[in-house]
Amino acid sequence: MDTALEQAYQQELDYLNRTIQDMDEQLARLEATPRYTGHDVSEQVLESIRENKRHALTHAKSEPYFGRLDFQESGKTSPTPLYIGKFGVEKAESPDLLVIDWRAPVASLFYSFTGGTEATSYESPEGTIEGLVYLKRNLVIRKQLLQRVVDTFDRSQADGAVTDEFLLYRLGENKDNKLRDIVSTIQAEQDAIIRSAKNDALVIQGVAGSGKTTVALHRLAFLLYQYRGQVNAERMIIFAPNRMFLDYISGVLPELGVGHIQQTTFADWALGLLEDEIELSAAADRLELWFRTGKTRPMADDSAPGRMKGSLAFMELLQAVLDEYERQAVPKKDYSPWPGKKLPAAVIQQWYDVEYKHEPVMKRRERILARIKRWSELELEKVWEVHLRKEYKKKVSASLREYGKLWTPYTPFTFYKELLLPDDKLPDFVQTAVHKHDGELLSESVRADSLKLAKKKKVQPEDLAPMLLIHHRFYSIHSDDRFDHTVIDEAQDFSPFQVALLQLHTKNGSFTILGDLSQGIHAYQGVHRWEELLHLFPEDERGFFTLNRSYRSTMEIIEFANGVLERAPEPPPALAVPVFRSGREVAVHEVAEHELLERLIAHIRTFRERGGEGTFAVLTRTEERSSMLHEALAAAGCPDVHRISAGQQHYEGGVSVLPVYLSKGLEFDAVLIVDADAASYERTMWDARLLYVGCTRALHELELWYEGARSELIS
Repeated sequence: MDTALEQAYQQELDYLNRTIQDMDEQLARLEATPRYTGHDVSEQVLESIRENKRHALTHAKSEPYFGRLDFQESGKTSPTPLYIGKFGVEKAESPDLLVIDWRAPVASLFYSFTGGTEATSYESPEGTIEGLVYLKRNLVIRKQLLQRVVDTFDRSQADGAVTDEFLLYRLGENKDNKLRDIVSTIQAEQDAIIRSAKNDALVIQGVAGSGKTTVALHRLAFLLYQYRGQVNAERMIIFAPNRMFLDYISGVLPELGVGHIQQTTFADWALGLLEDEIELSAAADRLELWFRTGKTRPMADDSAPGRMKGSLAFMELLQAVLDEYERQAVPKKDYSPWPGKKLPAAVIQQWYDVEYKHEPVMKRRERILARIKRWSELELEKVWEVHLRKEYKKKVSASLREYGKLWTPYTPFTFYKELLLPDDKLPDFVQTAVHKHDGELLSESVRADSLKLAKKKKVQPEDLAPMLLIHHRFYSIHSDDRFDHTVIDEAQDFSPFQVALLQLHTKNGSFTILGDLSQGIHAYQGVHRWEELLHLFPEDERGFFTLNRSYRSTMEIIEFANGVLERAPEPPPALAVPVFRSGREVAVHEVAEHELLERLIAHIRTFRERGGEGTFAVLTRTEERSSMLHEALAAAGCPDVHRISAGQQHYEGGVSVLPVYLSKGLEFDAVLIVDADAASYERTMWDARLLYVGCTRALHELELWYEGARSELIS
């Protein structure tokens, strides 16, 4: 260790010891203060402040900070060392800060500063603050022990450049079974997204490994800090591709001190709102069948059922059908509780059109039937003859039931089924709406296939958004189902209909929408161009960002994966730019089926001997193949190999066997792709994206095996 580095280390060690001592003393005093549980409002506020300090100190004391920035504000005579951490901590008995919260305005300099000797600035509540950066230093502290000190910028050095040494050090670490925060290594382009205004709808195209998911999670933490009082964690929601992915990312927000944010999949959320007893049909899902067996390749063009049902054109037509239904909903006949007594249809229509106009349609139906019942009861009271009153009372019950049948008590599911009927059986209001709208409902074949499932009370994933729209028109949106901010991950697999529906649930258009078109393996229902989603938001209330730099994999892996996309028949949407982190060359081997198991066991053994506690994935082309390999490994006595299958909720880490489509969103230290043959991965854009997903799961090592003819997508 040279003298300058030794002095820097000792300086930081002294400051760390003083910081920990100050924090321990503060925490001891706070813990010694009895917690207030009474009803005095002022005391409750003070107790809340004390509890927030306890929380920050408890969580910060193990790793108080990760960075230091020496900044000299214009007009001042010397730079001030600013220590940046996950939690802001004040000094004892002083308004000064020991540690600055990474979300504070001045902390943005730590991320946005990219070197140079010129003046820089940041935006604060008081306006633009200018000054000079003298030092940018990264620190690694684990369990109160100072492990690493790296200066990424020092004004006293001649070149004035920011180095990537610390970033490369962090990227080279092995991963466990959970996604980690990146708060110590946020890059300038990522920070710009994180700190964007609350009411902007951000759409982010990020290549594999660009950190887009982690950026979105950090953005939630920033919004809660920057707009406290305007947004609540309980009113934020994250939509992820599957439950296992939710488990994988579950540790990031708690590490940042954020809790209670809703995390779900679109299907689980939609089924929770719909009151109908329906279930999703996996057997009829063309894509699932293709992923599981390699057969029945689904369509990906606009004629695909998922693309049709997920289009804005279908949403607009469904709105027109609902409008027409609302116009025709009231029965066009008088209500007669007994012979000689009637309530004119015109009066009932007036109630519907005027008095209950602002209620949703099924609420209007409920109100009007209750009012008719009350009208009947009042009319009965006018009948003096006891025997007639008894006779009419029985007739009232029967007549109410009959009148109620004329006004069909639809649920969202039963209403949606009406849209799936053959042309000659479609209700009048549907035919009228289609004629007025001058559009096509859905193709007869799509309706026929969907109706077969509906008769079994089953629907496909793309049916959920239309049914939710019907639900909203029938019953309106409850206040508990409106969000302050919505995050959509893997958004390339969402339809425009789904996103437009979520707009109805999200206040002020506050969205973070992220994905990668190159990983669009669900193209039968997702978007093919980001413009399909961008057009949903006003131009001055949206932002589009591209993250092309990949931090996950080595240069060798990224270049190999890019080659897969370049060999596809269509040009890729974007190619990843790797950071300068070199590793092993990607290995491609021909392995005969009869020797695959033996070589696989040896490969797993070698990885364990060399990699210790790292993560290793064996990616198969289909789920059937994954199941077969896992069973063979277990029978051969290969221990502690986890199988990951569809519907699984937890990722265990270690060695895993899984189909390539389920690996999307995960990352592993090493990846072995078996079945990399020409039959499994044809030279199509769809297969190229699937293979690209598999390749880009690897952080440090990638190997591909094939039997017979190698896929044309592989160099």
